[in-house]
Amino acid sequence: MATQAVVSATFESAPHLQKLATFSRIRALAWDGDVLYASRGYRLLKTRTTSGLLEWTSVGGYRPEWWRELTSRSRLTYRLVRDGFHALAVHPGGNLIAAVPGAIATLASGGSEFRVAHSLLRGTRPLHITATPDGRVYWGEYFDNPRRDEVHIYTSDDAGTSWNVAHAFPEHSIRHIHNIVYDRWRNCLWIFTGDYGKECRILKASLDLATIDEVVAGNQQARAVAAVVAEDGLYFASDTPLEQNYIYYLDLNGHVKKCSALPSSSICACYNRSGMFFSAMIEPSPVNPGRDVTLVGSSNGERWDVLERWRKDSWPMKYFQYGNAFLPDGENSTDLLAATTVAVTGADCATSIWRTSAT
Repeated sequence: MATQAVVSATFESAPHLQKLATFSRIRALAWDGDVLYASRGYRLLKTRTTSGLLEWTSVGGYRPEWWRELTSRSRLTYRLVRDGFHALAVHPGGNLIAAVPGAIATLASGGSEFRVAHSLLRGTRPLHITATPDGRVYWGEYFDNPRRDEVHIYTSDDAGTSWNVAHAFPEHSIRHIHNIVYDRWRNCLWIFTGDYGKECRILKASLDLATIDEVVAGNQQARAVAAVVAEDGLYFASDTPLEQNYIYYLDLNGHVKKCSALPSSSICACYNRSGMFFSAMIEPSPVNPGRDVTLVGSSNGERWDVLERWRKDSWPMKYFQYGNAFLPDGENSTDLLAATTVAVTGADCATSIWRTSAT
C-alpha cells in the first residue's frame, strides 16, 4: 500500500540506527506490516521480520525477455539496462502487483509466477504503484514526454488483473506523474506531477478521481516524488536539479513549512515506529554538486539529522545510474528500516536493514 506514517511527536532527536544485516543483490520493495518484500533479479522474496530471523523465502518469479535473464546476473549490466522489479504494491486480497521493465505484472494470491497484466505504451515503468484498502490499485505514467502529450492515471478494480485509464491530464498540463500516495486519515489520494513551471503540482484527489484539487503548484519546490503521510498533514521532499532541495510539511490548512535542507533531489521516503526517513540521491548540478547519497531521518518532523552517507562509485552515471538509496513503500509496523543502495562504493545493489530507536 502507499507510504504513510504513524509517528510519535514526543521524541526530540532523530532515530538511532543499529545495523542488523546487509544483503547483496537484494532490492527492498515494500512492507506489509512486519513482512518485507524484496527482489533478487526477477525473483520476489519476503522475510517476516518479527520472527527474530532475517531469512528470505521465495514468493514467486517473473519471466522477462531471454536476454534479461543474462543481464540480471551481473550488477553492472543489471544497472545498465534497469533490470528487475522496480515497484510493488500489496493488494488487500493478497495479490502482488509489480512494475517490471515495460509492464505491470501481477502475482495471484497463492500463485508462483507473475503474469503481465498490462504492457506499457509509453515509458519503461511507473515510479510507484499504490493499493488502497477498498481494493483499488493505481499508477501514473512516467515517460519523457517532450511534446507534452496527454498523461494517464491507470487503475484496476480487480486486484491488478486488468487496467483502465481512470484520469487523463490534458495536453501541455504536465510532463508525467511522479507518485500517487494513499492517505488513510483523509481517505484520499495525493498525486505528484512534474517537471517544470506549472507542471509541478501536488494534488489531492478522491479515491474515484472524480474530484482532484490543486494544493501546491507552480515552482520547483512543488516538484516532488517522495512523501510520508501523517495524521496531521503531509511531509514531502523536492526533486529538482535546478534549486536547493528541502523537506517540507504541508498542514491540513494547506500551509507549507520548510523543515530541512537536503543535499540533492529526493525520490524515496518511508516511515517506521521510530520516525520518518528520506533519501537524497546523487544528481549533480550547479546547485547540487555533492557526490554522496544521504539518508536523513526525524522522530518528530521538527529535527532532521543525517543518519547515513554513501559515496558514489566510479562508474558513469549516464549509463550505470545515479547513486541512490531506495526506500520501500508500504505499511511498516516495525522499528526496522530497510534501504537499498545502488551505484555507491562498497554497497552497490545491496540492502541494509537497521533497528531504529528514538533517543
